[in-house]
Amino acid sequence: MFSSADHTFAICAYKESPFLGECVRSLQQQTLKTNVIMCTSTPSDYVENVAKEAGIPLFVNPAKPGIGSDWNFAVICASTPLVTIAHQDDTYAPRYAECAVAGMNRAARPLIFFTNYGELRDGEEVDDNQLLSVKRMLLKPIAKTGIAATTRKKRGLLSKGSAICCPSVTLNKQTLPDPPFISDMKSNLDWDAWERFSHLDGEFVYDNNILMHHRIHQDSETSALIRDNTRTQEDLAMLKRFWPAPLAHLLNAIYSKGQNSNQ
Repeated sequence: MFSSADHTFAICAYKESPFLGECVRSLQQQTLKTNVIMCTSTPSDYVENVAKEAGIPLFVNPAKPGIGSDWNFAVICASTPLVTIAHQDDTYAPRYAECAVAGMNRAARPLIFFTNYGELRDGEEVDDNQLLSVKRMLLKPIAKTGIAATTRKKRGLLSKGSAICCPSVTLNKQTLPDPPFISDMKSNLDWDAWERFSHLDGEFVYDNNILMHHRIHQDSETSALIRDNTRTQEDLAMLKRFWPAPLAHLLNAIYSKGQNSNQ
């Protein structure tokens, strides 16, 4: 059984996000107090001061900045089996850690835990819109039980789009490959990882409650990747892992229309 001592929020700080402090505060207000660390590959006085003021250990990645490198470094720096890679622009509901630990304890061999989520737009929480509705529909097959144990069920959740919100995910290092992220993708590094994990023995655990909010803003990396068409190309590559090429192209055309709300 996992306890609070087995979980770490590893904040990935990149450059000088004005939202970093808000993310930190949300993690310090958890009902279940777990570990919090900060990792960066772009050290600065700003990042160091935020970490120092919050009393959070700061680790500097000596490798060249990159999403995969940064995420894997965050996982390595966490000394616990359960790790949530907290994105610096996002916020977490007070019960996130409590529900993550409890969720992992519901499964026999948990691989990942993830949650329902809302968005932050212009500083306001948005819990319902077309994109969120579509993603919740894709996750409906496990909304009641909260467990996907078979390969078929796990892959079914991923086959029509990336419905698992990356910053809502907690990894179980004990059951996952080391390192967990190996793709050179920029936009779908997470979808690639979940697809690979779907072949492993173990469960995906889902909590249908909205336990974090993902910030949408034009300066985000996601918005930049949508603008330069990287996202569409990588989406097609992922869909081809599940479907014949003609059907993958059709699904991608439909899927790409939803990207407009992510900018």
